Formats: sequence, structure tokens, C-alpha cells
Amino acid sequence: MSLQPRQATFLGHAGNRLAADLYGQGPQVALLLHGGGQTRHAWRATARRLAERGFTAVCVDQRGHGDSEWVAGGHYSFADFGRDAVALGRQVEERFGAKAAAIGASLGGIASLHALGHEPCFSSLILVDIVPRMEEQGVRHVQGFMRAHAATGFATIEEAAESVAAYLPHRRRPPSVEGLKKNLRLKPDGRWYWHWDPAFLDGGRPVDGERATIVQRLEDDARRLTVPTLLVRGASSDIVSPESVEAFLALVPHARFVDVGGAGHMVAGDKNDVFAEAILDFLS
Repeated sequence: MSLQPRQATFLGHAGNRLAADLYGQGPQVALLLHGGGQTRHAWRATARRLAERGFTAVCVDQRGHGDSEWVAGGHYSFADFGRDAVALGRQVEERFGAKAAAIGASLGGIASLHALGHEPCFSSLILVDIVPRMEEQGVRHVQGFMRAHAATGFATIEEAAESVAAYLPHRRRPPSVEGLKKNLRLKPDGRWYWHWDPAFLDGGRPVDGERATIVQRLEDDARRLTVPTLLVRGASSDIVSPESVEAFLALVPHARFVDVGGAGHMVAGDKNDVFAEAILDFLS
């Protein structure tokens, strides 16, 4: 079996173009949505494992990220991502003849949860280190990293790698920085910039602009969940605490929970083998 991805295109709620990679050709379908500031390539190893186990894995660059279209007006609220997830769920079912299992990391999990709160567009839900009640300190940590070089970029890829290493000190550094190129854009000024629209954080409708109401809305979405649900937490996460896990499981009593030791917020990147086995066990 070839595990090389095939490129595909979907449309978001506003007709915005969404780039995707497809792995495998199995009858079961999984839609993988990355976290804020990431791209579809964050799922490469997980998608290959899914393909090996008979899935078609659909990895999408969310709006304003990677090779997907930047949205006019800076419309990057949680609700915008949720509407895109609904649109993706419909298109995946039309294209592959089956509802997808939604696997969402951080922002991707919020989008998937928000989508299911409004339409039964997925067959099941896997939330990767995200719950409605996020730890404020962890959120500030993530956004601080994203903002640090958003405007100025990096002189070299090596400089960007140093920034990532400082942000993720627990993770072993890769032998080459070449893989980081997929998360960066080389602009005419000769500097490398993150592969996402800066308006995601500071545009007309930024991702954290709903902070006053989003927790209640996501908790309402969680209460409405009826599909099989799995919450995967990185045991060292600064976004999802044991207390916030308890609160989520009280809202969704049928949900299963897995704590991945040695992993932080970026669970799939930190411990992909353990993560992949946990989700495959759940999906099977």
C-alpha cells in the first residue's frame, strides 16, 4: 500500500478554499483538523497509521492556515471554524459515502465540537487535548509563542527551529530542520514567516475574540453530544487540567478518556505511537 498522500480541495462555509491531503482508501473515514498555527502536515504520522488500518484519512488545512485560503475580513472566530467543520463533514460524506470520525487537536477539536453541537455531521469525536474550560495560563503560553515572531518572521529556518525548541523543551529535536519548511513561508523580504494568516490572532474577528461567551457555548455543545466521544489529554498539558477533564466528563458521561504520559499539549507530536494506538482502539 502506498502511504503517499493525494491532494484534494474542499470548501469552507464561506466558499473559502481548504487544502487537504488524503491518505489510504479504506471504507472508514477520519477527518483530522489541526491546532491553531499548525498545518495538515502535523497529522502525517497519524494519518499513515489510520491508512494502514483501513481508513481514508482526510487531513485539512483549516482556514487561514497552510495552503488554505486566507479569509477576507479576518473571520477566524471559533464559530467560523465550527461552520467550516460542518461544511467539511457534509462534503466528506458526499465524497466518500460515509460520515467521518472527527479527530480535532486544540482549535480543530473546538471546531469539531462546535459543529456537532449544531448538526450530526460526524460519526464520532476525538478531542485531542482540548475541552470547553481551558486553562488560561496555557492559552496565554500558546498565543505568546504564536505572536512572538508573527510580524517579524525569522532570518533563517534554523532560527525558527530554535524558537520551537525553546517552546517545546521536552521534545527531542529532529536531526534536520527541513520538515519545518512546511510550516513556514519565504517572503520577498528574504525572511521566513509562519504559514498562517496573522489576522487569525489580530484581525477583524480573531480566534480569541469570543472569550466572554465561548466556554458556555462549548459546554452547551458538549451536553448535546450523542456520538461516541474520546478525550485524549497530554499528561503534562498546560491547557487541559485534571479538573477540566472532570468537568468535561460530567457534561459528557458516555465519553472515554485517555491520559498520555510524557506528552504535553501537542499530544500527537510528542507521543504519536501511544496516541495513534489510543485512537485506533477507540475507533475499532
